Amino acid sequence: MKTMTCRQLGGPCEEPLLGKTADEVIKAQDRHLKVAVKAGDTTHEQAHKEMKDRWKHPRQSMDWYSSTKTAFAESAEDD
Repeated sequence: MKTMTCRQLGGPCEEPLLGKTADEVIKAQDRHLKVAVKAGDTTHEQAHKEMKDRWKHPRQSMDWYSSTKTAFAESAEDD
């Protein structure tokens, strides 16, 4: 398992997000953003909107996805 933070993925906080793959961490952030916004946390609204809108712009989305996968691969594994 590896950990990346909400902030490392473009969000506003240091919430740790765990996953065996970059895709699992990205899905964890998506869930985190949805829960935070639903709970009324306005600091997460912009990141949530960007996550939802990301796939409307495929080229930019792939750049973000590639850089996230690289950052995940470079991060240390948790013990």
